[in-house]
Amino acid sequence: MTYRHFKHEAWLYALAFLIAVALRFIQPGALPLADAEAAPALQALQIAQGFKPALSPHPLYILSTSALFFLYGGGTDFLARFFPALIGSLLVFVPLLFADRIKPRPSLILAFFIALDPGMVALSRQAASPIFAITFLLLAWGFYNKNKTNFAGIFAALAFLSGPSVWSGILGLAITWAILQAVNSRRPAQNSSEEKTLEPPIQRSTLVIPFIATLVTVGTLLFIVPNGISAALASIPAYIKTWLTDVDIPASRLFFSLLIYQPLGILLVVIASVRGWRTGSSRIIPLSIWFFVALLLAIFNPSHQMADLAWALIPLWGMAALELTRNLDIFIEERNEVAGVVFLTIFIWTFAWLDFSGLTILPPDSQEYVMRFWLLLGSLFLLVMSLLLVAAGWSIRIAQFGGIWGMALVLGVLGFGGALGSAGFRGQYAPELWWQENIPVHADLVEATVSQVSEWGLGDDHAASVMIVGMDSPALEWVLRERQIFVVEPSQLDISSAPYFVITPLQDDPALSSAYRGQDFAWRQPPLWNIALPQDWVRWVALREMPQTGETIILWARDDLFLNSAPSQP
Repeated sequence: MTYRHFKHEAWLYALAFLIAVALRFIQPGALPLADAEAAPALQALQIAQGFKPALSPHPLYILSTSALFFLYGGGTDFLARFFPALIGSLLVFVPLLFADRIKPRPSLILAFFIALDPGMVALSRQAASPIFAITFLLLAWGFYNKNKTNFAGIFAALAFLSGPSVWSGILGLAITWAILQAVNSRRPAQNSSEEKTLEPPIQRSTLVIPFIATLVTVGTLLFIVPNGISAALASIPAYIKTWLTDVDIPASRLFFSLLIYQPLGILLVVIASVRGWRTGSSRIIPLSIWFFVALLLAIFNPSHQMADLAWALIPLWGMAALELTRNLDIFIEERNEVAGVVFLTIFIWTFAWLDFSGLTILPPDSQEYVMRFWLLLGSLFLLVMSLLLVAAGWSIRIAQFGGIWGMALVLGVLGFGGALGSAGFRGQYAPELWWQENIPVHADLVEATVSQVSEWGLGDDHAASVMIVGMDSPALEWVLRERQIFVVEPSQLDISSAPYFVITPLQDDPALSSAYRGQDFAWRQPPLWNIALPQDWVRWVALREMPQTGETIILWARDDLFLNSAPSQP
């Protein structure tokens, strides 16, 4: 199918890419690496140092990052997150490959939605995240849609190497395809034939050679790490295991996150789905099925995580782009009236938000709280009645365009705020649902303390070895990666070996107290999502404040490392 490009399309895609790059590359170390990120990053560092570690089922991330570490001569937080940020930025070009199916203007709007989406921003700033699987699987599908099977085979191999998340995406697409076949079988015969003519010629033979060549060369890092392919195969049982393991994240949190981080998308999807199924839209129906299938897979998977929602975000924003495009064709004589409705919508929404924010400073059982709550409902009711009066007094078109664009601006600002928060720009004391669990709080302080004391006692920041006792924390090993590290169980701690530094959980150890000086550090402060009260959630939505628990560690430094250590008495 041919389609007509519009003026400045290439420049607008470049702008979307620059926005994506800015949100993904600015301050990539704003948050320290969590345990789930540090484990594959440490494996990449070990490969760069010439070791042969067992690989977790994220071979593409580990191998590509190890090459980067090798070229740089070491590992940093920026380099550990470089390829996720780059691949996440390239995702904005995927809509170009489907412009023949959803048309150029919706494709461009979809590119901006992807660039600004809080979930995609968060995943692009996390090591070993599903962003590899999402980008490469969609690129493989897009090039197959363009009948460029060589590129499709290459990106299919990269998707296969991207980790367990790719199987969630493949399963969702397979179920969607099966449902569409059932839906299309009930359509008139001529419609089915028309749909078939839109399919590109299939050249499956040209997929195999690029797939195998990419799998072997990239999956083994040019035959340097042969167990990369076995790590890719391990992603299959790793994904199956997610269906056999429970986690303490309730499914309601996934629904809640969609309302908070993608409010504009949800609004437009509701409108688009109703219209699309009523009119039999060949674009909305497949996207809506894909969205609900991906959403249900994320919810019903017993070990669901926030990252599982990422597969539902692509069809969500695809439908939102299609619906928003329908509201671009405003007549010249309607612009003033539409602008007035937009201003009215923004004004009422701003008043409602200020009223909602006021709930955070009032006790829930107070009369002022109840009054503000009803005032909030009243303002939303006033907005609905205002749009109905505009539709009755002027026209339905003016009410529709003004209401949707007013809501788009207001909800878009809220979504952009969520993107800034998911990127970590608010700081790690303003927790976000899209963040990884177990993010260290004082990682830089622990590293700086070890370096300073080591410099005092040995004249070298990195000369002192560190023994970690009774803690399974890859993030802690990553923070101290430039030193020799020993991880032992409490029963294996031997003070007679006199390690320079010992790190333990918060506890009183007389054996250490006699020969070491200890300093406690707050290590992790996970938010109490599961036991938060409704008022806590109100404060989090408005201010990003949530009660947190704490995990403290003690850094023990051998006494003779300090300048003021007393000499031993005869």
